[in-house]
Parts: sequence; structure tokens; C-alpha cells
Amino acid sequence: MSAGGPRGMSAGGPGGPSVDGPGGTSIAGPGGVSIGHFVDGKRVGGTSERRGDVFDPATGRRTAEVELASTADVDVAVRAAAQAARTWRDASLARRSAVLFAFRELVHARRDRLAEVITAEHGKVLADAAGEVQRGLEVIEYACGMPSALRGAFSENVSTEVDSYTIRQPLGVVAVISPFNFPVMVPLWFVPVAVACGNAVVLKPSEKDPSAALLLAEWFAEAGLPDGVFNVVNGDAEAVDALLDHPEVRAVSFVGSTPIARHVYQRGTAAGKRVQALGGAKNHMVVLPDADLDLAADAAVNAGFGSAGERCMAISVLVAVEPVADALVERIAARMAGLRTGDGRRGCDMGPLVTAAHAERVRSYVDAGVAAGAVPVVDGREVTPDGDPDGFWLGPTLFDRVTPDLSIYTDEIFGPVLSVVRVGSYDEAVALVNASPYGNGTAIFTNDGGAARRYQHEVEVGMVGINVPIPVPMAYHSFGGWKSSLFGDLHAHGEDGVRFFTRSKVVTSRWLDPRHGGVNLGFPTQT
Repeated sequence: MSAGGPRGMSAGGPGGPSVDGPGGTSIAGPGGVSIGHFVDGKRVGGTSERRGDVFDPATGRRTAEVELASTADVDVAVRAAAQAARTWRDASLARRSAVLFAFRELVHARRDRLAEVITAEHGKVLADAAGEVQRGLEVIEYACGMPSALRGAFSENVSTEVDSYTIRQPLGVVAVISPFNFPVMVPLWFVPVAVACGNAVVLKPSEKDPSAALLLAEWFAEAGLPDGVFNVVNGDAEAVDALLDHPEVRAVSFVGSTPIARHVYQRGTAAGKRVQALGGAKNHMVVLPDADLDLAADAAVNAGFGSAGERCMAISVLVAVEPVADALVERIAARMAGLRTGDGRRGCDMGPLVTAAHAERVRSYVDAGVAAGAVPVVDGREVTPDGDPDGFWLGPTLFDRVTPDLSIYTDEIFGPVLSVVRVGSYDEAVALVNASPYGNGTAIFTNDGGAARRYQHEVEVGMVGINVPIPVPMAYHSFGGWKSSLFGDLHAHGEDGVRFFTRSKVVTSRWLDPRHGGVNLGFPTQT
């Protein structure tokens, strides 16, 4: 491949010669800021003429355009990954770990820059963006220890002088398709584990906030990752389907809405691929009468409105077991009164929504909730933001006396809308949670250990928090839900991640008893 990029891809994109711009994008002369791809160790432009707009959600201003890859562009990236996978799979575990350690140091040292890029394109406040980077770092650190996770099993003398042992080997090329709400953390759920296991990766980030993924690719290269082992292709549905159909892609990891997760799973598995597709959620937080209501109110506000509710683990339904509902709603509303909505670079508590269209969609749910008779205790449509009036604003919203037939209860809104459902008993609360088609995360707040233990046993949800509102597991455990929140058998990172990105092989061997000699006093080393 030439310095100008593979198969006609130009390093500067369609606008001519380029230099690095804000967030590491490419400034393409009169065309403004153009964001391309990262393939085979360098930034490249694509052959597609389709473009998408990238906005600063806090100002509403268009800040860049992103190239939307064609099927041909995806093919270039996958072929580069396939070529690199042939040699990377044979790299020693020591070398792979060395690259991961170096990458970890770069991300850690530049985490503030990464957070700034997240805030500029997604809109979440800087403190929240920094927390996202930290959770991604935890997965990198887990991947640094991959030599331990990849250890096989050995059985001696399963028959006379016959041994059996199990080894795990990489798949080859794997694809990662990540959402807009966590442009750093979600790619890092998968990419470090896949790379440490010996695979090559093609990442398709959200076209709404693509710059952070390109920074990660550059830093991986700086850390010593060979060209082609990690590639980034920006795009939309065409790029997704091209990855799902490409015969060189062996596995696909996806995070997004349930309808798209179902599509990814069905199309990917029909093409013979291994697929883990994490979908949407409607997470319930159950508050029992014996709970510390101040702690529960804090948790409801934090988990309901952090990142403007654009989290698959956000609490969107609070199930109040009577007689605590009135006191709990009062406490939550009082805390909401002190929240400051505005530009995430100004020290505000909650930022804007990611796009104007998404803000309007969430607002329509608030309209529907009011029209259906739910009580708007706090109406986010009335917020006065600390930010540009053209930003994509909607303030935190609290509904009381919500019933399970309303759209604000049944649908994943993915915005700062918290619904309070009142129930009369613990059993009614569990039945309500288990009736949901989603099963991503849930929490219970109580001081009764017996009730908590019973809840974790009975609830049909993949991740459970006990007095913890957002029970996202640490990297050495695995992340994933049940029911329509997950399509596939294996969850993200942890032991499940290692299993997903490798396949096991069992070897049974018999050898003659060779005698070896020779003297070598040198200290044994790894190569």
C-alpha cells in the first residue's frame, strides 16, 4: 500500500493536503474539518462521497464533517486487518502485554485531552467524560494481564503416556460497533481484550462523535501496535452491514438499541459469525420502606440524570414500595432543584443531549407523558441552561404516578426522564421488573439483607445493584444483560470477553521419551 493510502484513499481526504486539527481530526482546506478513517497504521480518506455532520451539542454548531464509509472502504480496512492478523496472532504474550502496558500509559497521561474530545462531540460534562475514560482504562489494565487469562489446562497421563491439554487461540479479524453515548469506554470494553488475545480489530464508532476513536487508534500505534491490527472505519448502516457480511470478519461485538442489536445478531449469525449484541434497557430501581431515603434519593438523581440519561445503565424507573413514595419524590425534587444544566465545560451538573433530533425525540416523550396523565413534578422543558441557546437542551424531568401502560414507562427514552411507579409490596415490585422485556440492570435500596438476597435471586436481570444504583461491574467481571438487552451468550470483557475473542482447542499427545543434553548456564528469557 502506498503512502497515499490503500486503494485510492488519500491521507488528506477530499479537500487536499491536511494537518491535524482539534481532537486530531483532519483540516481539509476549504472543505473545513473532515474526519476520515484510520487504516493500516495511518489516517486515510475514503472513496465514498457521503458525509455526516458532527456537532458541538452545547452550542448547536456544526464543527466537522465525517466520511461515511462505503462497502469498498470497509473491505480495505478488513483486508488490512486480515493481513495483520496473520502475524499478530504469532506475537508472544509478552510482546502483546508490552504494547497494552504502553497504551495504558498513553491513555492515562492524556486522559484530560480525551475527556475534552468526548465533551466537545457528545456533550456530557467533563467530569463524566473523565469517569468514562477511567472505566475504559480499567479494561486496558485487565487486558495487560492477558497472559494469565489465556492459560490453558493440562492433564497428564489421561492414558498410558498420553497427555491432554487445552489452548485458546485468536479468531482472526473481529469487528466492534460502538454507540454515541460512550465513544471511549465502549470501544475499550472490547478492543484491548481482542487485541491482547491476538486478534486484529476493525472498529466502527458512532458517526455522531467519531474523533475519540481515531485518537485511540493513533495512541495504539504509538504504543507499538503493528499496522493493521487496529483500524477505525467511520460510517453508518452501510458500514455496519458491510462488516456483518464480510467473510473475513469472524466475530462482531455491538452495543446500541435493541432493534439494531437484533438486526446485528440475526444478520451476523446468518453469515456464520460469532456475535455479542448488547441492546437497550429500561432499568428499575426498587426502594423498600426500610431504605435510607436520603441515600436512595441521591442515587436516583445521580443514576437518572448523569450523562443526560444517555446511558444504557441509567435508572429510568423508580419503583417506590409504599408508604415511601411521597417522601421519596419530595427528596428527589429537592435535589433536582439544585442541578445546573448547561455546557459541560462550565462546571455544570448535566449537559445537553447529543443531537437536535434526539433532544426533540426525548421532549416528545415528556409531552406524551403529560398528555397521558402522569404528574410532571419537575418539567425539564422549562429549563434555562447555562449555555448557548442553540444547544440541544432538555432539563432533568421527574414524573410521578406513572403506570406501566404509558410510553414513558414502556419505551427506552434515553434521556433525562425519571418515572416513579408506586406499588404496594415487594412482590409487586419484583413482578413489575420481571415483566419488562429488558433485563440489563436493576437496583434495590434496602437495609434488609434478607430482602436484598431474595431480590438478587428472583429478579430476571443480568446486573444487580444492592444499594448501588449503577451496577456496572469491574473489568475482571463481565458486563451484559438478559432478555432483549443481550443477543448472544457471552458478555463484554472479563472472562466472557476472553472466551468471546478466542476459541479453544484440545490437544491429545503421546511422545517417545527423548533424552536431551547440553550445558547452558545462561538465564532463560522470553522472546
